[in-house]
Amino acid sequence: MAGHGIFEVTDASFDQEVLQSEQPVLVDFWAAWCGPCKALAPVVDEVAAQYAGQLKVAKMDVDRNSATPMRYGIRGIPALLLFKGGKVADQIVGYVPKDTIDKSLSRFITDSAAAKPAPSVPVAAAVPVAKV
Repeated sequence: MAGHGIFEVTDASFDQEVLQSEQPVLVDFWAAWCGPCKALAPVVDEVAAQYAGQLKVAKMDVDRNSATPMRYGIRGIPALLLFKGGKVADQIVGYVPKDTIDKSLSRFITDSAAAKPAPSVPVAAAVPVAKV
């Protein structure tokens, strides 16, 4: 389900691809059966195109990779985690409009010196992750 400019990340590649990245990385935690995840996919594609060169965008299938979602407390999908400097800088859970993602990213991409982690944004459209 990765589009142009978006790469798939796995439990095995997560540390190298995300935590050790020089650029901020937006990780979309999703599953094939998740309706809100499918609805959010084109928005994530737009974000990847808009911020190309400033931001890496990755997708992680929570059904195929369970260790990383557990490590970061992913309890509902879709969930977007923004990593900067190997740490979670922001988190958005549920389907949200592109404006919400843009506002979050603009705090970390345009003014990295003043960037501070923001509280998570709860959204009612989150879908619980099935335990395997």
